Amino acid sequence: MREFPKGFLWGAATAAHQIEGNNINSNWWVHENEPGTTIVEPSGDAADSYHRYRDDIRLLAELGLNSYRFSVEWARIEPERGMVSRASVDHYRRMVDTCLEFGIEPIVTLMHFTVPRWFERDGFWRAPDAASLFARYTELALPIVSSGVRYVCTINEPNIAAMLAGGEDASNLVAYGLPKPDLRVADALLESHLWSRAILADVPGLHSGWTVATQAFEPATDENGAVLEGAELKLDEIAYPAEDWYLENASGDDFVGVQAYTRNIVGPEGVRPPATDVEKTLTGWEFWPAAAATGVRNAWKQSGHTPVMVTENGIATSDDSRRIEYTRGALEGLHECIADGITLLGYQHWSALDNYEWASGFAPTFGLIGWDKETFERTPKPSARWYGDVARAGGL
Repeated sequence: MREFPKGFLWGAATAAHQIEGNNINSNWWVHENEPGTTIVEPSGDAADSYHRYRDDIRLLAELGLNSYRFSVEWARIEPERGMVSRASVDHYRRMVDTCLEFGIEPIVTLMHFTVPRWFERDGFWRAPDAASLFARYTELALPIVSSGVRYVCTINEPNIAAMLAGGEDASNLVAYGLPKPDLRVADALLESHLWSRAILADVPGLHSGWTVATQAFEPATDENGAVLEGAELKLDEIAYPAEDWYLENASGDDFVGVQAYTRNIVGPEGVRPPATDVEKTLTGWEFWPAAAATGVRNAWKQSGHTPVMVTENGIATSDDSRRIEYTRGALEGLHECIADGITLLGYQHWSALDNYEWASGFAPTFGLIGWDKETFERTPKPSARWYGDVARAGGL
């Protein structure tokens, strides 16, 4: 048996906008519903987890998991600039308390892509006061994480956020064809992260870090396995601003989150689409379970041995048996990382529920748990029960 360390966090992850529903003050709600949008469908009620979070958390506990990564919505807590919703703060605090009630460790993310519509209107991450506004939001969120929470993710995938800041199409996140990151936005996100961490540091026992979309870049090879001329140079050119810079800046943080799904082959011309003969997921990404271990190893290296947590890893598939095989392969690779001396805190499967996958709508199903679009009734998939058994056993 491949045993994982005692205290390892076996969990699943979600993002508020993708499961809560009716987040009308979010910038994403605006874009989903504006005329001429390229987003295939609006989030609407989503999975109605805003009202059904207690059932969702209880279900995760019954399955055998011991942790849950979820995000809180800035747009709910500060729906208009300077207007604070104490009721929304209380709502998310009740989510933390519910986790603790069911023996689930809450892992809280402060910003998972979405921001208040007023924040985007007033300059978004390019605004001169962006970092101070995020710091103020962190202060507003302190009652949520002030007790019973050990891990807070400040900003989800700042590298992807920097790529999408110019309004680029988000339908192919963490895969080939992404635009170059806006370095001004990257700097603003780092400043926001640092200010947020400084505020969170005043809470005893609280550990903070950001999460990075790791992309398992590999140089293209010829039919004999030799690396193509110019491929490694191009890989370095792409990987540093897209991933490594963010991992380097996690040095000194309490932990860094790794979010891994697939690999990206880099030729001398740039990142290539997946080969025609490989298995692909519903998002068009290559089925590549080794992505998690590759991401963890790179995060450990680039950050100077900052503790790592896999905060997202999974696949979009309608064949749940492939989800099990993907997750098994990912966990086998992660066990090797631990055996090699890497400090790995936990694994948060993406995702707990089938959810709203941004510009792709509800079609890509990542969830361990399905739900009925009319009644919202939850149905755990075989993969959920398999993963819960792994969590209970503490290994494979």
